[in-house]
Amino acid sequence: MRVFLAGGSGVVGRALIPMLVADGHDVSATTRSAAKIELLRELGARAVPLDVFDRDAVQVAFEQVRPDAVIHQLTDLTGGDPASNAHLRRVGTRHLVGAAQRAGVRRVVAQSISWVYRPGTTPAVEDDPLDTDSAAPRRTTIAGVRALETAVLGCREGVVLRYGQLYGPGTWYARDGRFGRAARTGTLPTSATVTSFVHVDDAARAASQALTWPRGIWNIVDDEPAAGDQWVPVFADAVGASKNAAAPAVGGDIGRPVSNARARHAGFAPAYRSWREGFRME
Repeated sequence: MRVFLAGGSGVVGRALIPMLVADGHDVSATTRSAAKIELLRELGARAVPLDVFDRDAVQVAFEQVRPDAVIHQLTDLTGGDPASNAHLRRVGTRHLVGAAQRAGVRRVVAQSISWVYRPGTTPAVEDDPLDTDSAAPRRTTIAGVRALETAVLGCREGVVLRYGQLYGPGTWYARDGRFGRAARTGTLPTSATVTSFVHVDDAARAASQALTWPRGIWNIVDDEPAAGDQWVPVFADAVGASKNAAAPAVGGDIGRPVSNARARHAGFAPAYRSWREGFRME
């Protein structure tokens, strides 16, 4: 299968390319950075320099690759700006889906997020409503997610993967990532907010498997949602934080545990069933 991977040089894309190649797919992967072209080639993909905000350039790329399927792993997390990421989800997704539909591509798999459900204590499932009435900046994030998912599910074989908080190499939860540094400087607070995680390798594996999954939304998380007062000490220890370098606990919303039952039924089996084991791999 010819796979067009948007966001090939991102953390999920870098883990995903070797999996797709090993499965026999012909992979064309995009990057906005000329410095990452050689990396994509080394991973086994055909590099496609592309600015997804350029609608005409996206169309030309599709005409050249002529893909059988599209996997959308684009994010804009560099500055931690929810508005920039939401803009990418709206506009970038619209350009990708439009080009896919004009090219007759039925299968589009896209990365979304799982912390968009209304707060609650019961595990969220894919049919539960999004927290659209939340305050900014969360409302901005959810509006971007909603635009992405609506566009993708407009495809005949659109698949949305609602990832948990990504951790592992290259993420904010890596030893040298944003939260790893915060843990070591004692500025990563604990809270009662419940988080559902997924290791980046498991997220990539789900994207590969989703090339054959039915159209719809799938929660891609591990088996152990946890409040901050549970996972923060384990994470801090894993990244080498001093036991005395703890930030004060803070309040906040209660979050929501997320169920992966639907994806497990389809064959998703996370290699890291819990952040407890996954954090230790750092």
